[in-house]
Amino acid sequence: MKANQELADFLRSRRARLQLDGGAPAVHRRRRTPGLRREEVAQRAGISVEWYVKLEQGRAASPSDETIDALSRALELDAVEQAHLRSLVGKEKRPPFLREGVPASLRRLVESLQHPAYLTGQRWDILAWNRAAAELFGDFALMPVKDRNILLFMLTDPKARRLFGTGWTKEAKRIVSLFRTAHDHWAGDTAFSELVERIRAGCPEFSAWWQLHDIGVPVSGTKLLHHPVDGPVTFEYTTFQANDDPRLKLAIYLKR
Repeated sequence: MKANQELADFLRSRRARLQLDGGAPAVHRRRRTPGLRREEVAQRAGISVEWYVKLEQGRAASPSDETIDALSRALELDAVEQAHLRSLVGKEKRPPFLREGVPASLRRLVESLQHPAYLTGQRWDILAWNRAAAELFGDFALMPVKDRNILLFMLTDPKARRLFGTGWTKEAKRIVSLFRTAHDHWAGDTAFSELVERIRAGCPEFSAWWQLHDIGVPVSGTKLLHHPVDGPVTFEYTTFQANDDPRLKLAIYLKR
């Protein structure tokens, strides 16, 4: 059986952030690593240490719903993390990733919008955009197709750091947490692993953020961007899922 490395990494990352007695570190034993020990998580969850070790090593068969619920409580997972844990346990084999296509009607819609807008797929590839987005983020048409990706732009392109200014770190970490969710679903796929290595090579901060294994969900909000013509501008942004293809996400930015 092939090891479920993403499940193993996720469990270890969540165990590492916990402490005994609701936050009070143990004083009777010396701790070489942060967080709870495996046997402590197993005790919290009411499962055997051997079974938990196999889970954390990615070697166990799919645990039951009751075990997943017990682990969620033991590791103090929030609703988003619980859903992610279930998806990691239930992963099925899938064909290799292929960049999504965009229906002509949806492409025309994006191009007709006056506010900056772009369309992305599961790997955060930039699949369609309008003139306003090109003016704000840079003309994606001038990039090779393989470079048209929000992660690559945000984490490896100096223009992104200038565009987001002091807010770059917060936004970059948010994007990494969103991508982590998709990446884990496509674990082992060459398209995703190669993208991760490109980002790692081009962004000094990435490896530390990736190790945290934070899981994010899309939310609306505001961003202060340094527009190349208008200067600092606050934008409201939101995203929508396409009915034509749920894998496609439309992002729109409105000036406040």
